[in-house]
Amino acid sequence: MKAAEQAEAEGAQQGQQMWIDQLESSMKNPTGYYVSNIQINRAGNTNTVHDSGVVYGPWLEGTGSRNRTTRFKGYHSMRKVRVKLDRMSPRIAERVLQKYLPRMR
Repeated sequence: MKAAEQAEAEGAQQGQQMWIDQLESSMKNPTGYYVSNIQINRAGNTNTVHDSGVVYGPWLEGTGSRNRTTRFKGYHSMRKVRVKLDRMSPRIAERVLQKYLPRMR
């Protein structure tokens, strides 16, 4: 169970960093406030990466109601990161599992 927990924690850390990197490369006039609010929250057995409920987060992502009425359609940064992280997850889990295999023998 420890291997699974560690793999999930490392996946969350990787996702957090990828989200920050994606935003920093996309944002035209970053203030740093939004990026500073991207955090990992552990709830039960699940790690969640979130923007701490920053009110303009949905607008930046492109899922807010204002995106329909403005030219800005969002960065879609979390969606892009989710796709990349889904592909990386097996490698993250494999790397973590390799640390635990000697203990299992």
